Amino acid sequence: MYGESEYLFRGLSDETRKKILELGCELSYGPGECMFRENEPAANFYILNQGRIRLNAGRRLLLAHVASSVGDVIGWSSLVGNATYTASAECMTDTRVTRIAKQELDQILAEDTRSGMNFFKDLAAMVGQRLVRTYLTSVAWDEEPPLRPAA
Repeated sequence: MYGESEYLFRGLSDETRKKILELGCELSYGPGECMFRENEPAANFYILNQGRIRLNAGRRLLLAHVASSVGDVIGWSSLVGNATYTASAECMTDTRVTRIAKQELDQILAEDTRSGMNFFKDLAAMVGQRLVRTYLTSVAWDEEPPLRPAA
């Protein structure tokens, strides 16, 4: 595992990690194909194996994030109690992902509460890091004159 998924799975016991990875189903998408759309039921999350995925949100399809690193986690809104996805995921290139069903993941994590706690702690940190990166890249700074020392 690499990237965000490595970070997300690092606090799991070996047995729990193995069970979750066995849930995974590899899927392939072509350029322009949509993996899921905003407001559709959020039943799965995905780990990027290859390709680039643009996440758009809102009526004007504002760019929310581009997943392009192996191991990036997509569809995490399914993991945090959202009934629907908060963005649409469109493949920009030939893309391969591993899909993991949220309901089955919940069952596995409920059996190993320590791993479950670590998983959701790391998920919260990962989402926070992504939020900060998105904020820093999208903020338009107004030009301000330089500060002058007091006379």
